[in-house]
Amino acid sequence: MALNPKLKIIAPWREWDIHSREDAIAYATAHNIPVRQSTRSIYSRDRNIWHISHEGGDLEDVWNEPIEDMFVLTVAPEKAPDQPAYVEVGFERGVPVSLDGVAMGPVELLMALNKLGGAHGVGREDVVENRLVGIKSRGVYETPGGTILYRAHEGLESICLDGETLKYKDVVAQKYAEMVYNGRWFTPLREALDAFVRSTQETVTGSVRCKLLKGRCTVVGRKSPHSLYREDYATFGEDAVYNQADAAGFINLYGLPLKVRALLKSEG
Repeated sequence: MALNPKLKIIAPWREWDIHSREDAIAYATAHNIPVRQSTRSIYSRDRNIWHISHEGGDLEDVWNEPIEDMFVLTVAPEKAPDQPAYVEVGFERGVPVSLDGVAMGPVELLMALNKLGGAHGVGREDVVENRLVGIKSRGVYETPGGTILYRAHEGLESICLDGETLKYKDVVAQKYAEMVYNGRWFTPLREALDAFVRSTQETVTGSVRCKLLKGRCTVVGRKSPHSLYREDYATFGEDAVYNQADAAGFINLYGLPLKVRALLKSEG
């Protein structure tokens, strides 16, 4: 509708006499169409360079733990190496551009992180989603490279963005994700939110070091030429930046509404 409103939309699933995954498998079998799904492994899977999702089958019972044979991109965390792996991701204006100091394009970089993260069991998520049509749905996801990039980017933003911007960006992120999930990509609001995100990323340049161990990705180091973190300001030792006596006036003003409320209670 957004790109060419004159095109007719054809949706075979709504028009054919195929009403379930079992029907689709039977149709494929009858017409010699090769598919990986079977009545024993009936998961509905969507895969691209970013992730693979698994739905249906035994996952429809939210009490069932996903069986290990279902996973494609990641090893079980308990079977991952006992020794951690470290990876350094470089960013320019919020975009990942290098891996361990080696410049890479986005596709090459993500594929490398998928392989590394998957080998350490990173990126598994078991989610019960709230769909636009009003029902809940369970999906199990594997996003090894995406998880590493998310954690690394989050770590870099923590030193490059001021507190107010960082908090509001979290609000925007929730709305952005909701719009994408609900198929609202080609909308003026999404374009406007993109402009906000681009503005926030102007100073998000630097490197982040992540530790991968048994399914976890932890940020253990970050640096940026635009870092707002100042060691001389943040020290717990003696310094000339912060005078403890300055806190008294702040505390009096910050607590004033609570003081007034307590006075009213005591007088009542």
